Amino acid sequence: MKKLCYLISALLLSSAVFAQKTEKAVLKQLDKNTDAYGEIAKQIWQYAEVGYQETKSSALLQSTLKDAGFEVTSGVAGMPTAFVASYGSGEPVIGILAEFDALPGVAQQAVPERQTIEGQTAGHACGHHLFGTASTAAAISTKNWLQATKTQGTIEVFGTPAEEGGAGKVYMVREGLFDDVDVVLHWHPSNANSANPGSSLANKSAKFRFTGIPSHAAGAPERGRSALDGVEAMNYMVNLMREHVPMESRIHYVITRGGEAPNVVPGFAEVYYYVRNPEMSMVKSLFERVVKAAEGAALGTGTTMEYEVIHGIYNLLPNETLAELMYKNLEMVGGVDYTADEIAFAETIQATYESDAPLASAAMVKPYEVIRRTGAGSTDVGDVSWTVPTTGLRAATWVPGTAAHSWQAVAAGGTDIGTKGMMVAAKTIALTAMDIYEDPGIVSKATAELNEKRGANFQYESLLGDRPPPLDYRN
Repeated sequence: MKKLCYLISALLLSSAVFAQKTEKAVLKQLDKNTDAYGEIAKQIWQYAEVGYQETKSSALLQSTLKDAGFEVTSGVAGMPTAFVASYGSGEPVIGILAEFDALPGVAQQAVPERQTIEGQTAGHACGHHLFGTASTAAAISTKNWLQATKTQGTIEVFGTPAEEGGAGKVYMVREGLFDDVDVVLHWHPSNANSANPGSSLANKSAKFRFTGIPSHAAGAPERGRSALDGVEAMNYMVNLMREHVPMESRIHYVITRGGEAPNVVPGFAEVYYYVRNPEMSMVKSLFERVVKAAEGAALGTGTTMEYEVIHGIYNLLPNETLAELMYKNLEMVGGVDYTADEIAFAETIQATYESDAPLASAAMVKPYEVIRRTGAGSTDVGDVSWTVPTTGLRAATWVPGTAAHSWQAVAAGGTDIGTKGMMVAAKTIALTAMDIYEDPGIVSKATAELNEKRGANFQYESLLGDRPPPLDYRN
C-alpha cells in the first residue's frame, strides 16, 4: 500500500507540471504514469469485489480523481458505490464510463496455470479493474490538457457498479445523470484491439420464486405441493417455447433453490432467468411469455409464484460518427508489444485452450468495419447509448484467443499484459476527447445520427421498471 501511495503521489506531481499541449505530450504523460495506474489496477484486481459490493475499488478510483482536482459526488442513483467525478465548465460535456466489479467463481492467481486463490471466490474475469483505471487515467490526462490549453469544456467520469448482471448504468440513466452529457466514451478489455461500431443483445432477467406446501415426501405426499415442481414445470414450458421464438433469441436459467432434503416436499424453490434478443422490444415480448409460463406452472402444480426483475438493459446503439474518430486514434496509438517473458507467459496460457490466434495480433489493430451482426453478449452501456451519442473500443488486455469470463482472462489481467492493454485504451480515449473539444461540430453530427437511429418519437423507458437497484443480488 505504501508503494501505491508513492506512485499516486508521483502521478499527481507529474500532472501538476504538465504544461505541453500536444497529442505527443499527452501520450508521453500517460506512458510516464503507467506504473502508477498499473498499481491501481492491480490493487482493484486483488480486491475482486462483486457487483454493488465494490466499496474499496470505488473508493480508490474516487480518491485518485479527487486528488487530481475532480469534484466527486458519491452514492448517486441509490447505489453506494456509484459516483460522478467532474472537472471543468461549459460545453462540450464528455462522459467517460468506468466499471470495477468482479465476477463470482473465477478467483485465479496471475499465473498461466489454473491456480485459485485461497479464501477468495471472485475474480476480474471481464477485466473491469483495468476498465475503471484506464477511464480514470484518460480523464485525468484530458483534465490536464484542458487546464494547460485553457480549453472550455467539462470532463466527467461515471463510476458505474455492477455491470455484471446488476445493470448499474440503467439506474444512472433513469436518474437523468446523462441528460446534460454531449458524448460518452467507454472501452472494454479484450483479446484484440478494435473500435468498430456494433450492437449487443438486449437483456432482461428475473428470479421466479415458487411457494408450495411442505410435507413428508413418503409419509404424506398427498398433503404436499412441491415448489420445485413449479420450477420444473416452468422450465419445461419455456424449453418448449424455444421452438417458437426468433432464432437470434437466447434464454438461459439456473435453479438457485430446489429444496432442502429429498424426503421433504419443497416448500420454496427459485429459478433465475435471462432473456436476450437483439431488439429491446422483442425482449419485452419474450419476457412476458416467460412470465405466462411461470403463472401456468404455478396453476398446474398448486403452488404460488412471484417474480422479481433483477435487471433489464437495451441493446447497444452504435454511433458511426464517434466510432470513426475513436478508430483513428486507436490506429495512432497501436497495440501491445510483448517482452520475452510475456511471450513465454502467453504461450503457456494459450496451451490451456484451443486457439489459432497469433500472439503478434496483440500488437495489431483490427481494420475498421461497421459490424452488421449483433454481438452475443449484453451490456448496460446499451441504455446509455440510447440516451447520448456513445462509442467505445476494445484493447488487448488478454492473450490472443482468450475468452472473457475465464480464469485465463483473470490471470493475464493481473499482469503487465493487462496493464499495457489498459494504457492503449487510456490513450485512445484521451485523444478522442481532445478531438471533440477542439471540434464541437462532432457533437452535432453524432447527435443528429443518434436522433435518426432511435427515431423522432423515442421516449426512454427502462426495461427494469421502477425497481430500486438490487444491492443484494450477489448475496
